[in-house]
Amino acid sequence: MTGSKTIKSAIESMMFIWGDPLDIKEVADIFNVDKKEIYALCKELQAEYEQEGRGIVIREVNKSFQFVTRKENIGYIERLCTPVKHKKLSQSALEVLAIIAYKQPVTKGEIEAVRGIKCDRVIEGLMKKELVAQLGRSDAVGRPMLYGTTDRFLMEFGFETLKDLPEIQDIEDVLDENEGEQEDILYTEQIAIQIPEKE
Repeated sequence: MTGSKTIKSAIESMMFIWGDPLDIKEVADIFNVDKKEIYALCKELQAEYEQEGRGIVIREVNKSFQFVTRKENIGYIERLCTPVKHKKLSQSALEVLAIIAYKQPVTKGEIEAVRGIKCDRVIEGLMKKELVAQLGRSDAVGRPMLYGTTDRFLMEFGFETLKDLPEIQDIEDVLDENEGEQEDILYTEQIAIQIPEKE
């Protein structure tokens, strides 16, 4: 039977090579051990990196693990990689993304009911950026497509799971209150999403 130290070493190598979040199920299958054991070893490895204050840390995304740079070092990285281009989402895209994040799984019709305007092209753009994906079809009349956020959404906005989203009462209420001051829908350490006035 492979020892824990060997497995942790292998996980470290696999995360480095894989780049994308490494699914614990895939690792468990490789070693033919229980997923819970792999998850525990990944958490141990994550804690070790954190305790040592490494410039590389291990981020968890939906029970998967990935190497990322320590956020405190981002200024140095940006200076090294200057010029760094940040491609921002449009206000419409941010609004639709916030609605999907909080109401998923949600149909295009439901999104448009909140916004008051069509959003086909916006949803298509979010899907191309891999922030939104189709989750199947609703049981409603016509069986419209259901949409939800992706793991890339979690990674880009610094969340481990959707449970990390800030509390919000009702998106429709936010959209209707205080025109021009409809803020604070999704705030993270990295990005602030604002819901603007209805177009």
